[in-house]
Amino acid sequence: MGRVKGSAITSRIRYIREHADEDVYREIRDSLTPENRAWLKKGVLPHEWAPYSLFIELNVVADFVLGEGDLALCREMGRFGARVNLPTLYRIFMRLGSVQYIMRKASRLWTVHYDSGHLEVEELTNKAVRLIIRDFEEPHRAHCLSVMGWAEGAVELTGANVRSAFEETCRLDGSDACRLYAKWT
Repeated sequence: MGRVKGSAITSRIRYIREHADEDVYREIRDSLTPENRAWLKKGVLPHEWAPYSLFIELNVVADFVLGEGDLALCREMGRFGARVNLPTLYRIFMRLGSVQYIMRKASRLWTVHYDSGHLEVEELTNKAVRLIIRDFEEPHRAHCLSVMGWAEGAVELTGANVRSAFEETCRLDGSDACRLYAKWT
């Protein structure tokens, strides 16, 4: 089972706590498997590695409790994660960067946040990009939606506006890679 950087977990916890009360947070936490619940009870640090299963389960359960159960909330939590993590962890990138600059850095930052797969960035125009997730050990819809939301949040942090963003292909549908498209103004 793969691992994810703790900041992906802590941003979800922060999202839950900002959008619900402590009882709802406990309901979500207590709905997790014993192993993942133990991780949350001990506290996850932003710079440590945490189980990918915790990331997925936390996204799915939060979406079920706070959202519609269709995983759409995973995208919003990814967007939120970009807004809270990028300005603190990667302040220099945000100060220097255009959307293209941030997206080019995203491919290099992938291995800082995941210990599986890699991210390729295709600049389609100066206002559109395709992110390609390749060789990720355990693809999951919640993960793809989270990455899409992260990309939208990163675009917004530069001051640009997202015009469209969607998943073009997914390994879960038999494709060789997950391809995410984003266009901005």
